[in-house]
Amino acid sequence: MTGLRKIALVTLALTVPTACTTVVLEAPPTGQIGAQLSVERFLSAANQRDVRAMGRIFGTADGAAMDTGSTFGCAFKKIGSWFGGQSCVKKQDVEIRMDAIASILQHQDYLITGEARVAGRTVPATRILVDLTTPDGAKATDVPFVVVQADDGRWMVEQVDLQAVMAAR
Repeated sequence: MTGLRKIALVTLALTVPTACTTVVLEAPPTGQIGAQLSVERFLSAANQRDVRAMGRIFGTADGAAMDTGSTFGCAFKKIGSWFGGQSCVKKQDVEIRMDAIASILQHQDYLITGEARVAGRTVPATRILVDLTTPDGAKATDVPFVVVQADDGRWMVEQVDLQAVMAAR
């Protein structure tokens, strides 16, 4: 009986601490991580003047600006534009727009300073605030980037306050 009692006490001593221990790990919501990563990738592509990469990150809830559609799809969009719809945007036009944005967003360094959910949107949207240090050393603070989640789950940079960056120069 004594040996059985020792085994029971040792088993109890080993299991009681683990049974009472609770470890809580909190990770940030994946949406926030995706939104911030999209802004970081967009800023990196802007610094490298990689207009194609920027065009794949810039867009709306419908998708990336660079995804202009196939020739067949664009033909139907063009017909629809005659009746008030929108026609397809050429990849060349997207590249020109991204190059203009890249020229404004050139920076030495950046820091993400905040983020908040954008209220009143039908799709998940986050406003990411960024402090940018321009190549000449000027600082643009709290530059808002609005990032939306596309239908396929990717986060797209939808808006950038370029005037806030230009005003700091």
